Amino acid sequence: MGALCYAELGTMIMKSGGEYPYLMEGFGPVLAYLYSWTTIIVLKPSSFAIIALSCAEYASTPFYPGCTPPQVVTKCLAAACILIITAVNCLSVKLAYRVQNFFTTAKLLIIVIIVVSGIILLAQGNTQNLRDPFAGATTSFGAIGLAFYNGLWAYDGWNQLNFITEELKNPYRNLPLAIIIGIPLVTVCYILVNIAYFSVLTPIEFLQSPAVAVTFGDRVLYPLSWIVPLFVVFSTFGAANGSCFTAGRLTYVAGREGHMAKIMSYISVKRYTPSPALIFNGFLSIIYIMPADINTLINYFSFAQWVFYGLTCLALIVMRFTRKDLQRPVKVPIVIPVLVVIVSCYLVLAPIIDKPEWEYLYCTVFIVGGLLLYVPFIYYKFNWTQRIMRPLTMHLQLLLEVVPPEKTE
Repeated sequence: MGALCYAELGTMIMKSGGEYPYLMEGFGPVLAYLYSWTTIIVLKPSSFAIIALSCAEYASTPFYPGCTPPQVVTKCLAAACILIITAVNCLSVKLAYRVQNFFTTAKLLIIVIIVVSGIILLAQGNTQNLRDPFAGATTSFGAIGLAFYNGLWAYDGWNQLNFITEELKNPYRNLPLAIIIGIPLVTVCYILVNIAYFSVLTPIEFLQSPAVAVTFGDRVLYPLSWIVPLFVVFSTFGAANGSCFTAGRLTYVAGREGHMAKIMSYISVKRYTPSPALIFNGFLSIIYIMPADINTLINYFSFAQWVFYGLTCLALIVMRFTRKDLQRPVKVPIVIPVLVVIVSCYLVLAPIIDKPEWEYLYCTVFIVGGLLLYVPFIYYKFNWTQRIMRPLTMHLQLLLEVVPPEKTE
């Protein structure tokens, strides 16, 4: 339902940047800035870092059979993954989407292999792990919300095309078509893969395994079990490439609108890529690799993500009344965005009400704290800030060989 709302928004407001232009049109610059501040500084780079760490874990696990790979190895591999992907995206847009196409194909191939193996095992009667799937589960008001955070984070990506709307060919057709095909395909594939895993692994083994697909491959596909970690590395590498690609576009658009440093909106003279924005995202992602437990960051900032998802769908409802002049090639029934807003409110409030923790307050303070930069740098545009930024921008422009983008309406 959220993806359908984004299909309407994407074909109504033809601007890149994901939720950013929709919040700008619906509620004005302050809320759009807070979204860009939170997403550019925390959500996008931390997501990139987590996917890179997953890629590194699957790449290193086969070399440490029976134990967890050392953290230093995993983190160094994750940093190398981030550097390679950032370099690819800085070099060429065509190279980036060719890499994406190749690794997406590899992802679908390994999914087919795992699912077919699982179907064979289920047909042989290996169904004991599926007979009582909710044994020992808690059903508290907040626990369900936290479970949704983790599940929906795995499925996150249904809004990614909205980050590159300006670069799509025939977006009026291709944006909604990609959503209609992609969301059901991903949902079916992910569910079937997890059912296949439970045909071999118990819930305890599932939780204890550092790399579930590797454990599955060792038990089912031996002596060809090496295929699984190889293709999962391909899969996670492709996912990280997609995350980097879209994050760079948001940073670029925010810079173009004056909500980030102007250098972030500059384009490479030779490569025609937003290299400053991509490099900035890669730099932050490497920083987020360093903490011991980055998953905690996702739990506490996922509520922020759903605040913005809910506000974006609320903006769609608001613009039905305030921007009736806008063309809507795709128009969803208004009940759909209303339901998404209600679900977003539940996902935001349920964990806080059920188990309030200081971390939620810290995240809120961080989001609102963005106003401390907004007021002097963006709203008032004090002269002293421009005196500092002008020479810095000039030197970075010369170093990176970038220029400002063409003016757009």
